This record gives sequence, structure tokens and C-alpha cells, in this order.
Amino acid sequence: METLRMLLSGFSVALQPANLLACLIGVVAGTLVGALPGLGPSTGVAVLLPLTFGMNPVTAIVMLAGIYYGAMYGGAIASILINTPGDAAAVMTCLDGYPLAQKGQAGAALGMASFSSFIGGTISVVIFTFLAPALAQATLWFGPPEYFALMVMGLSTVSGLTGKSPFKGIASMLIGLALSCVGTDLVTGLPRFCFGRPELYSGVEFITVALGLFGIAELISLAASETPQLRRTEVRLNFRNLLPNREDWAASWPHILRGTGIGFFIGMLPGAGGTIASFISYSAAKRLSRHPEKFGEGAIEGVAAPESANNAASVGAFVPLLALGVPGSATTAVLMGALMMYNLRPGPLIFERNPQFVWGLVSSMYVGNVMLMLLVLLFIPLFVRVLDIPTHTLVGWVIAFILAGSFGLNNSLFDAGMTVAFGFLGYLMKRLEYPAAPLVLALVLGNMMENSLRQSLLLSHGSLAIFFTRPLSLVILLIAAAAVLVPVVRSLTRAKPALQQ
Repeated sequence: METLRMLLSGFSVALQPANLLACLIGVVAGTLVGALPGLGPSTGVAVLLPLTFGMNPVTAIVMLAGIYYGAMYGGAIASILINTPGDAAAVMTCLDGYPLAQKGQAGAALGMASFSSFIGGTISVVIFTFLAPALAQATLWFGPPEYFALMVMGLSTVSGLTGKSPFKGIASMLIGLALSCVGTDLVTGLPRFCFGRPELYSGVEFITVALGLFGIAELISLAASETPQLRRTEVRLNFRNLLPNREDWAASWPHILRGTGIGFFIGMLPGAGGTIASFISYSAAKRLSRHPEKFGEGAIEGVAAPESANNAASVGAFVPLLALGVPGSATTAVLMGALMMYNLRPGPLIFERNPQFVWGLVSSMYVGNVMLMLLVLLFIPLFVRVLDIPTHTLVGWVIAFILAGSFGLNNSLFDAGMTVAFGFLGYLMKRLEYPAAPLVLALVLGNMMENSLRQSLLLSHGSLAIFFTRPLSLVILLIAAAAVLVPVVRSLTRAKPALQQ
């Protein structure tokens, strides 16, 4: 009852006109930022932070939080319409969102992304409301061995992203792991595979790889094709034929609920975030689907699963931030800096010392998710009109946005050149039917997995037993092993009757 009373008092704060306006501005700005290639939620929050100077602290943080989860959805817009992920967490949405747009179902894909984001975000806020302090303590159970096990489980999902050939998927993954080794070794402080280029000391930028493999590669494919692949809007733009139908919901709702749970849990883990959540959620959806062969060809549940996960992860990241004072992602690290700037010190005592702020922020998440869904649904017809732009014009504008986004990462032409290079690599992989998703996943997880492995071995003085003597890491490794072995066993059992016949 105490929690409900505090939540109601929080709504009295969140529904104040100034806070409502701040939330609306944040959601709109975040959606626009998320839709632009190369600009993710962390960049959006950092760039728009000066807008909050001079505001009431609660109003300022409400706006920044709105930018955060607005940007998490905004990445889906470019992913679905032009196969260009706005940020890392939107990569998996490309796999089925863009094929749906090619089939003339861009509106249904955008609608499902909006609804699944709303459901995932809202359920996560409810969980956060009642369980935040207890869940924050659970994140303390995760040390380097548990993080290593989690990364191994993430890589075990590669078999679900390999397309027709497991060999090609594994080869793509190995390229990603090799790229993750580029940069300065955090243990020795020495550069690795940098070839004398200072730009590579910080490693290969993930967003340059994603923009090249998905965005530039698709544009090269369009330019090389005799018949443009973009499907123009052939139906009248009204809500009846733009929103997901009953069959779409029947196929998607289990994956939305599962993705919400996966996203919220992984979002709580410092350093994990929406990218890993969306990868794991998508892979789980494909494994457990009755029609896994449809994934990658335009399955609506392939949009629902990652979108519910990455929005749930954005809410989950607030758990360690507020309850422990530990940022769970790059964006919450920026938000933590904003909190400190307003003399709001996150940690276990913030619930007692600043209850008006905490519960006002929590209540604004409910309001912001409703605003986000309504705004997106209203503008779906406008978004879909992008497909009516002549292909040569659209290609030119998208290339300009992609190169501007990659250049803006570090104000470096080297990053723009890397994006173009990975674009040609992505086109070559597309022609040879090598999937790009395993490469991207390995690049994301490789560096974190290596650091966790080395930290674990330092703790155990070089003994690998640390991964099997700690219960949580052992359980996660067993799940990862099962994820690899179960499909193999199934394929063997199906092959036996065929051979006998």
C-alpha cells in the first residue's frame, strides 16, 4: 500500500503541466534522434542535455528520460523503412522489419514496433515500481564469471541467426570476434591490430560497422539492382490497413512477453543494455517459434521480440542507476551526470531523501510510454510515405545521413571511410549469402567477453574452475550449452526416420 501511495503522489508530480510538456518534448526529440543513423539514445541525451539547464530538477530528468525511451523506439523507424539501424539496439529489427516494408507491410511493422515497445516499457515500469530495490540487490550477484557466462550465452544464439548455412554464420561470427580484438588492451595498455592508426586505439566503432553492413550494403544492392526493391505504398493509408491484424497479434504476443522479461533482466546488468537484450530476445523468438523459417523473410514476431526487449531494457537500466548509483548503460551514465549536476545523488538513500523526484520520474515513465505510442500511431502514415519517395532520391538522402552520422561519432573522416568499407563488405556478404547479424553480435560481445574472462582468471589465479564452482555462472553456461545442443539433437532425430525410409 505504501508503494501505491507513493506512486499516486508521483502522478501528481508527473501530471503537472510543465512536466507533461517536458515529457512530450523529450519523447518527440528522442524519436527523431533515434531515427537518424548514427545517433543513439546516449548521443541524443548528451546533445540535448543543455536544453534542461535552468529547469526544475524533476522536469529536467523527466525530459531526459523521455529522450531515452523515445530514442529506443526511434531506431526502429529507419530499421524498418530503409534497413538502416538508428542505433545498436535496432539492428535486429532490420532483419524482419525491412522485409515487411518490401512486402508493403511497413505500417503493420511500425505499428507492431510501437505496441510491443509500449507493452514492454509499461510492464517493465510496473515491475520497477514494486521491485526496484530488491532487484538492485540481485544485480550484485553478477561478477566477472557471471558476465562471461552471459556473453557466452549471447554468442550461443548465433545458430539462430545463421540463415541457411551454419558454417557461414560461424564464419561471420569469427570475423566479428576478430574485429572486437582491435584496439587498446585494457589489461596491458598496448595497442592490438591497430596498424599504426590512432583512430583504432579505441577499437572498431560498432555503429560504423552496423551502418555499413546494413545501410550502405542495402543501398549498394538497390543501386546494382535492375528493378528497385523498395515496395511503394499500394494501399490507402488508414489505420485499418496500417496496424497489425489479429493474426499478427496471435503470433507476436508470447514473444512480446518473453522479450519484456529478457529485456528488463538484461537491462539491469551494468554494461549489457538493449543491444544484447534485443539479440537474445530475437534468437529466443526464432527458436521457440512454430515457423522459424519465416524469420528473416518478414515475420511480424521478428519485429515484436527485439522491440519489446530493448524498451524493457531501457527501463531496467534505471534499477541499478537509482537504487545503487551504478549506471547500467552509456545513456544512464549520461543521466547519472545530469543527476549529479542537479545535486541528486543516486543510490539506496535516494528513495528516502528525494521521494518526490523518484516517484515523479517513475510516474512520468507511464505517461511517456502512452505519449510515445499515441504519437507514433498518429504519424505512421507519414512514416510510410517515405517509401513513396523515388528510389534514387531516397538513396542519395540516406547515404548523406549515414555518412553524416558516422562522421559525427568522432568528427573523423576515418569513421566515414570505415562505414563505406564495411558497406562494400556487407554487399559482398549479401551476394555470397553470409549473414551480417552474427558478425555484429560477436563485435558487440567479443570485447566484453574477453575482459570478463581475463578478470575472472585474475580472480581465480588462472583456474577455469571459477566458472563452474559459482552456481549462477554454471547455470548460465548450461543454458548456453543447451541452446547449442538441443537444435543439433532435434536435427539428428529428424534425420534418422528419413534415413530409415
